[in-house]
Amino acid sequence: MGSPETEPGRFTNEGPQHLVRIVKEFYLGKYPVTQAQWRAVMGDNPSHFKGDDLPVENVSWEECRKFCAVVDEKTGCLKIRLPSEAEWEYTCRAGTTTPFFYGETISTEQANFDGRFSETTHRGETTQIGMFPPNAFGLHDMHGNVQEWCDDRWHQNYDGAPSDGSVWTTDDYDGGGFTHVLRGGSWFSFANGVRSAYRNRHEASNRHNYAGFRLAAHVINRLVSV
Repeated sequence: MGSPETEPGRFTNEGPQHLVRIVKEFYLGKYPVTQAQWRAVMGDNPSHFKGDDLPVENVSWEECRKFCAVVDEKTGCLKIRLPSEAEWEYTCRAGTTTPFFYGETISTEQANFDGRFSETTHRGETTQIGMFPPNAFGLHDMHGNVQEWCDDRWHQNYDGAPSDGSVWTTDDYDGGGFTHVLRGGSWFSFANGVRSAYRNRHEASNRHNYAGFRLAAHVINRLVSV
């Protein structure tokens, strides 16, 4: 987990690179949560860029946790939640060690990013889920489109991070309030901000038109037929 010191575009908060062994089976959503899904569960649509098949954005960490709780009440054998930061990076990389799951480089034909600056794409907004190729795990939009909230609180580096893939629940940020991790970069980001190792942070109540989420889940009650 994290980036090597030689990776182009690297930030110091992506280190030290370290081994994580994820000990609990989990699922991760194939796509970010869409506006249609959010509206079906929460009854509104806070997004800046409107469209049923666009990822929901402009949602805070606190609101995403509420969404998970509502969905969780409707399930029987799965615990619905936000992913841990380690789970997110593991599923983004899908077995790769390069800056992107595509390899050493990425283009705007492979992901939605550089929307503020590109003279070729001129997107400047979110795009429909599944528009770009998936990684080896079959997951779409892990690079770009919207940054995705994780459950972890922010730390300036990985010193003392959990080694089992669990959520890091303590907080070492002194900027006021609890800050939480976002991963994956967005339509708004430069290329170095959509790398697999890239990390960002915001306070739990903050909302941005480049921040959304996807669901994680783990089994809590296996159904056995006899």
